[in-house]
Amino acid sequence: MTQTVKKDIVMSAKEIIARRTAKELKDGMVVNLGIGLPTMVPQYLPEDVHVTIQSENGIVGMGAALENGEVHVTDASGKLAGVTNGGAFIDSVTSFGLIRGGHVDVTILGSLQVDQEGSLANWMIPGKKMPGMGGAMDLLAGVREVIIAMEHTAKGKPKIMKKCTLPYTAVNCVTKIITEMCVFQIGDYGLMMTELNRDYTIDDVKNATEADFIVSRRLKNMEF
Repeated sequence: MTQTVKKDIVMSAKEIIARRTAKELKDGMVVNLGIGLPTMVPQYLPEDVHVTIQSENGIVGMGAALENGEVHVTDASGKLAGVTNGGAFIDSVTSFGLIRGGHVDVTILGSLQVDQEGSLANWMIPGKKMPGMGGAMDLLAGVREVIIAMEHTAKGKPKIMKKCTLPYTAVNCVTKIITEMCVFQIGDYGLMMTELNRDYTIDDVKNATEADFIVSRRLKNMEF
């Protein structure tokens, strides 16, 4: 796992990604988080940024599980969760109505693969037992902004592809990819690298990426 030293603190690739992704969230946003790495993002929000986390299984205002263990709520992945002050429980129909109606500002998901057209595969590997895609298809079709937060490679193999080789979850829906190496914006031009972790070079990113991409003329250092 990639590690970066920041202010004498060694950070894992996942922490770098979560920290950088947290900077995408603005005060007042309604946010849906995928399982795994995306659930780390809220702990890195600035103190003056407050978001409402929606879970498709029927929680609006989801928070961290209570430390004393007196929790009887689970999130969409089946993990223990808490509810913030002012939070609410809603039925599944209403929850997906929020998503399909465009009332969720951003979803942050992990992925097995993303391609240069903004399509992604994040729910199954053929031949392996998988629990299913859950609400991913609805989120990808109904949410205003889709951010993929994931490690750049898997066991040394690229995850950012010219075309996904795994079964698609949805096509032409991803707006941004954040990895430990860089940030890609996705538009009509395809992939554009807008930020680069100073511990890597452009060639490092090219060697770890199958997809074609262009480099922004205003390329910035990735801050996390």
